[in-house]
This record gives sequence, C-alpha cells and structure tokens, in this order.
Amino acid sequence: MSVPSPSPIDVLIVDDEPPARERLARLVGELDGWRVAGLCASGVEALEQVSRLRPGIVLLDIRMPGMSGIEAARHLARLETPPAVIFTTAYDQYALDAFESRAVGYLLKPVRRDRLEEALKHAARLSPALIERFAEARPFGARRHIAVRVRDELKLIPVGSIFYFRAEQKYVTVRHAEGEHLIDESLIRLEEEFADAFVRAHRSLLVAIDHIDALERGNDGYALRLRNGETLPVSRRQLTELKRKLGVV
Repeated sequence: MSVPSPSPIDVLIVDDEPPARERLARLVGELDGWRVAGLCASGVEALEQVSRLRPGIVLLDIRMPGMSGIEAARHLARLETPPAVIFTTAYDQYALDAFESRAVGYLLKPVRRDRLEEALKHAARLSPALIERFAEARPFGARRHIAVRVRDELKLIPVGSIFYFRAEQKYVTVRHAEGEHLIDESLIRLEEEFADAFVRAHRSLLVAIDHIDALERGNDGYALRLRNGETLPVSRRQLTELKRKLGVV
C-alpha cells in the first residue's frame, strides 16, 4: 500500500511590486512541498488574507507603502496561531546585521531558488516578543495601526483615529472613533513608541495630542477636554510635561 504524500504547506506572498510577487510565486511553484495560497500587494491586504486563508508561511516584503512588513508581522504575531514569517529585503548590510542579531528569517532580493527552499524548510513561527524586539531596530518606526484580536481575526485601528489608551489591570483599553477594544500591551511601551503623537495625562492615561481640544482648570485640578466631548483627568505629576508638549504656558 502506497503512503499518501503529505499535503503541501500554503505560502502567502506579500510584496507591493508585481514583478517580485510573480517571481516568488514562480519559485514557490517549482518546489515540492509548498504551494502559493495567494498574492498580496500590501500589509493590510496580507492581514485580511491570513485571516481567510490560514497559510503556514508568509513571505513578507519589508519596505511597502502604507504598512511596512515589520508592522504587518507585529500584528500577525498577535494571532492565536500565527503563521511563520520570512522577510524579503533589499536592505544594506547595516540593516541585515539587525536581522542576524535577532535570529529573524530573511531572504535578500533578488531571491534565489536554493535560498528560498532553505528558508521554507527552516521557517519557524516568530513569537510576539521577538517581533517586538526586532521592530525596535531603526529605521522601522512606530506603527500606523493597532491590531486587536476579534476571535482569531485581526481588526486594524488607525492610530490617527485613537483618542486615548487607558490602562486597566492587565490590559489596555483603546478608545477610538468606532468604539473601544482591549489590547494586551504595556502603556509604557505604547508611550515610548508613540511619544510624538501622544502625551501622558495620568498614570493610566495616554492621550492623542491631535484629539485634545483644551486643557482646563477646575476646582478639582486640571482636566483635558477632547474634541469628541470627553473629559479626562490630569494628574499633578504629569502636568508640567503635558503643558510642555501642548505648548501651554
């Protein structure tokens, strides 16, 4: 009795340049044991397709407009069952050193068939902690979206639509234009990442500067009035730095 061959592993290819997508699709199609699950032109599209197709591996370009491959990978790592991620890059040696030091899988463009096969064979799922450490390396910068998990799918919240982050016990509430969601992130890390766009108003509150309408003084101290009508408390400890960032004398 013949032993059935194992099912091929699905590979999702993500690159904003059509020739690069087509080349990778052709190379994957030439290899035994893998098959192309789909082609994506952006990080946002990749997140949507991963939720639908459930690929085992994602070949992910780093430099893409809108959402970089690094940001997409950070969001993918928060899935309950994340796919393995292999970055494709044309970065110089300085950037490659960052990859090496964090043991992150990558392929240098133009991708060679033998290197692709080797990378696919050794692909390993990247932990959220590893993705976060890797994302700290320049020149990747802050995320443009916050991903929240709804069951085993990702919902993307544009950072520009977020009013504030509020720490509550183990979690952080993201208050945004469409409602509220919980995320499992540290308020301190969020403050570091979004230092240019958010200001600490209270030990448990990180507020978007662009959504602040006014800093008001009342009988019980200071408060922030937001453009959506909400009022948030300001602690004495944060007042001086808050005034500085708001340009209030």
